Amino acid sequence: MNRIEPSKIPEALVDIYPCRQTDDRCPADAGARGGGPLPERTATRSPVPAAGEGVSTVQVRIVTELEECQNIWLRHVPLEQLTDRWALRECFHRHYRRQPFFVVAEEAGELVGLLPLSWLPESGCFGYFPGEVWHGKTWLEQNRVLARDASVLAQMMRSLKEVGLHYHLRYLLATPSLQCQGEGIDEVGYLFYPSQFQFDLENYFELFSRKSAKAIRRRLEAFETRGVEVRLDRESDFELMIRMNLERYGTDSYFADQRFTRSFRDLMGLFLEEGTLRITTVIIEGEPAAVDFGTVFDGVYTLLGGGTNARFPDIAKYINLYHMRRACQESLEAVDFLCGEFHWKPMFHLSARPLYLLSNLESAPLTTSASTEWVPEPVAQRLGL
Repeated sequence: MNRIEPSKIPEALVDIYPCRQTDDRCPADAGARGGGPLPERTATRSPVPAAGEGVSTVQVRIVTELEECQNIWLRHVPLEQLTDRWALRECFHRHYRRQPFFVVAEEAGELVGLLPLSWLPESGCFGYFPGEVWHGKTWLEQNRVLARDASVLAQMMRSLKEVGLHYHLRYLLATPSLQCQGEGIDEVGYLFYPSQFQFDLENYFELFSRKSAKAIRRRLEAFETRGVEVRLDRESDFELMIRMNLERYGTDSYFADQRFTRSFRDLMGLFLEEGTLRITTVIIEGEPAAVDFGTVFDGVYTLLGGGTNARFPDIAKYINLYHMRRACQESLEAVDFLCGEFHWKPMFHLSARPLYLLSNLESAPLTTSASTEWVPEPVAQRLGL
């Protein structure tokens, strides 16, 4: 089937999936904007038989109204990770303004599958909601595909494939329905678990060879002798972080895109209001050397962004070890340094967490940085879609 033009996608799908009326109402979930009636028009379609089975009783429908998408998310997405939070994703949706496109699978009135998507016009495909693209790739990690089993997931995928639509879903958490194997890995995230070291960073250093540990300590001591000050949670340092990041990476910086910068400012406001904001600034000889921005959610300290001063080589190691030591002192569950192919992460013996890719594209959308390796045979191909 020919591909549908981006501007025609919502209308085309409503034409293909006959509409029905609904009087469903959403319960007053925490964080929801009221519990009023859901929009009247939602796309639905007849059951599709799963491969090797009879007629399925699962129905797939498409939801494009933001309010109903929000209600579905708040009702069904488990609140286990930072990025499970609708409020966090809304910070990005507010500025990227992507068309939401939730693929909902239901059986006997119960949700059995959910693909929260957004249309990415510059990529010509769907990405994970809210579609906060940087260099052709969505940025938020630990995205969830909800599916009771692999056959439900395959049915949702077919609902897109049958009408010639493409999807490229990154940073997915591993689930049985994804049937993830090594070739399905998108990128690897890295975490530090303080409890593995009895909340004592000295025990962590025992992972290193004596020579390596000595070299790291010597580098840290060199900074200390120059006079180090660590400043916490000064709001104005957020703008300093953005400036430092732009000065260091130029057009390759996330913050070169004003939509991304404005989204991060909204994140800061959200965390500040909740009392979970963490801004860490390392100052050496009176000059800012590094700034990191993050938050704590459910015992996990996530570092979301940062900036370093090129005049202070290896300062990233200093500030990262500071985060790890602080996590030990506060008995936190983990420090999440996210994905990104920075050589220090595996060198620092952090715990690897693979995240997965679900795509029906033959190659990555648009261009990617040379350091990124794309999966040649993504999970979708192994599912026979």
